[in-house]
Amino acid sequence: MPPLLKPVVANLAPSGSDFTVYDEEHTITYWRLLDANAEGADWREVSRIVLGIAPDREPKRARQAFETHLERALWMANSGYRQLLRGGPSKAP
Repeated sequence: MPPLLKPVVANLAPSGSDFTVYDEEHTITYWRLLDANAEGADWREVSRIVLGIAPDREPKRARQAFETHLERALWMANSGYRQLLRGGPSKAP
């Protein structure tokens, strides 16, 4: 399944060391989070623009989604990408 341009974002990103279908669908989201993080963007702006969660209306959900998705994006950039290159979740060990 290819990454989606505007996927529905869960309250929590996956955790653990297995590349998931969710990760595959949210690859572009992860790239956008990494870019925003590298630029020092405010988490509230990133939550609103990238994750589609309004921090003024749902501050706890927005912060939690931002933090877990950024953590997952960093994992993907550092090690999870290997599973993506091997063909995604269906071929991951």
